[in-house]
Amino acid sequence: MITPIRLVPLHPVSDEIVQTLVAPIASVFRTDVSIEQPLHGVINAVYDLSRGQYNSTDLIRILIQEYGNMPTKVLGIVSVDLFVPILTYVFGEAQLDGTTGVMSTYRLDDTVYGLQPDPVLMFERCLKESVHELGHTYGLLHCKNFDCAMHASTTVDDIDLKGAGLCDNCMQQIGAA
Repeated sequence: MITPIRLVPLHPVSDEIVQTLVAPIASVFRTDVSIEQPLHGVINAVYDLSRGQYNSTDLIRILIQEYGNMPTKVLGIVSVDLFVPILTYVFGEAQLDGTTGVMSTYRLDDTVYGLQPDPVLMFERCLKESVHELGHTYGLLHCKNFDCAMHASTTVDDIDLKGAGLCDNCMQQIGAA
């Protein structure tokens, strides 16, 4: 069986988004998915005043300290703007073949771009990016298959073009084919 997954809401984040991700993530990875109690105050510890954003690598370190001894994959879900020092922003980040990743809903929301909210599109983007970051924790690299969730995305338009599932090759690599 594939390693179980724990979703960790990092306050503030929509409980509805986190809850609606459980079943589709379980379906993609063919494993159990559970939701941990929300972590409050963690976000403040990774805020970078000079950038006005939150450091995703530091957030992963905190999640490892909190959940690193559990035999599961952990995905922190936030609604703030994330970055890594060498990039302007990231949708998420994960340890390659590790235990922990983080995904942000912030840039997946059309209202950030001055557009009307689209809850269905927002959910689809959240699912794709959650699968993408979790895929990295299972050891998957970026995939050349444009329909695979492991295909690289640098813009929301890239996310909209790819699928929410894993291609056959990626499924074989994680042992879920």
